[in-house]
Amino acid sequence: GKHRIVIPCLGHFKEEYEKVSKLYMDNKIRTTRYTLFNFLPRNLFEQFHRVANLYFLFLVVLNWVPLVEAFQKEITMLPLLGVLTIIAVKDGLEDYSRYKMDKQINNLVTKVYSR
Repeated sequence: GKHRIVIPCLGHFKEEYEKVSKLYMDNKIRTTRYTLFNFLPRNLFEQFHRVANLYFLFLVVLNWVPLVEAFQKEITMLPLLGVLTIIAVKDGLEDYSRYKMDKQINNLVTKVYSR
């Protein structure tokens, strides 16, 4: 692996630079939407912003009411679970490919100008 290492010529200002540099973000590129910890809640939040998914959720909830029950409760959940699973897998694969591309770009060798 090639790594990008930038070492400034600081001399006696090194300690001051280290104190000040903690206040700023690094220059890594991150285009991914999810992490391992927030994938499921954030993906479900984004998916239920779609009207079709809300409609299917409404049908599932409505089918749990005994007076309105048209099908078995489990059968009404299948289309919604299928759609949510397929979209979550697609989003996960897209985000993983973004992660790999970010990692590749962040590990490129760069040239640093030094007087």
